Amino acid sequence: MKDIEERNNMEEWKKIKISDICNRITSGGTPKSTIAEYYGGNIPWLNTKEINFNRIFKTEKSITDLGLKSSSAKLITINSVVVAMYGATAGKVAITKIPLTTNQACCNLSIDSTKADYRYVYYALSNDYSRLASLANGGAQQNLNAQLIKDFEIIYPSLEKQKRIANILSSLDDKIELNNRINANLEEQAQALFHRWFVDFEFPNEEGLPYKSNGGGFVESELGKIPEEWTVEKLSKILYISKNGINPLKTPEILYTNYSLPAYDTGMIPEELKGSHVLSNKYIVTDNTILFSKLNPRIKRIWYVEKTNKDSVCSTEFIPYKATINELTYFVYCLINSPIFYQSAMALVNGSTGSHQRFHPQETLDFKISMNKDKMIVFSKLIAPMIKLITKNILESHSLSQLRDTLLPKLMNNYINL
Repeated sequence: MKDIEERNNMEEWKKIKISDICNRITSGGTPKSTIAEYYGGNIPWLNTKEINFNRIFKTEKSITDLGLKSSSAKLITINSVVVAMYGATAGKVAITKIPLTTNQACCNLSIDSTKADYRYVYYALSNDYSRLASLANGGAQQNLNAQLIKDFEIIYPSLEKQKRIANILSSLDDKIELNNRINANLEEQAQALFHRWFVDFEFPNEEGLPYKSNGGGFVESELGKIPEEWTVEKLSKILYISKNGINPLKTPEILYTNYSLPAYDTGMIPEELKGSHVLSNKYIVTDNTILFSKLNPRIKRIWYVEKTNKDSVCSTEFIPYKATINELTYFVYCLINSPIFYQSAMALVNGSTGSHQRFHPQETLDFKISMNKDKMIVFSKLIAPMIKLITKNILESHSLSQLRDTLLPKLMNNYINL
């Protein structure tokens, strides 16, 4: 009762139509996919599948000036709010952090800064996602359209309070974004070091100097010249695929930690599900497992699982790789994350469409590389802090996103006095 009374003492917040706080509302367009000259330019082009309550810093595809001029695509300014209108993503929103174009399934909102804070509008629409998405799912209406979005009403406090709310929520997203940048940088550093040691053969020699550049000896092999005392071996020498399976439906009351493809795509945090809700056979996941998606592998999904709960499982669309000895775990992670492994896996892909392409996991173990166990263990120890920090940042970002999602409805419903 006290919370209700406190809320009633606060100022009443009115509602306002989206159209009343925008300078411009427009959809986009798609250049003809059969004309190669329309694609691959320097103009980012956003597809609705990339909209998922996020900030857009880059897009999967880009178009050329000719593609822009030859279609109904339009340039959208930075800090616009984009609403997905079609299909499974209908109602989801994003903020553009770069100038870009979009396809026709995006409704692009340029917010009038004298009337509303674009960040607040983004969070208000995020909070109202279910209500907005229901407009696309009701009756014969399968999609949203620009008019529905223009007429959609959001809670509208003063501009000053909008900024306070946006500052609180954005500070959490800023930290998540920083963690993402740090992780991307750490991954890049780890891969650069892997390439330098095991592709360029510039690992430190006995004097700590780059091996190849300082006269290191080489011998001929089936892979070309490799350092002396190195051998060419199949990957099965240093890693294996853990295929221990389980059917969680047989233990419906047990709480499983489930590493699924959707969980990977939404922040790399596994789901907690009772066995009764896990509807297919799974692989058992143990500590220090590297999961590699074999479904539609052109979308690279690699998930290092350092520590697991007692009942941890993963989708059978993941390949659970493990090092033959723990000392090689971080080397194996970098190897599986490297272009040389990824390209070899892609060469094994079969299937006619992107969504159903797969490869046979066992065949990846036949891939050959040059090896030196001592160097691989030293490398593994060297990059261990990097990979551990990546894992720590992922967990921290998850906690921050949970806090943001807890605060969002409270702030938007005027339960917190600002």
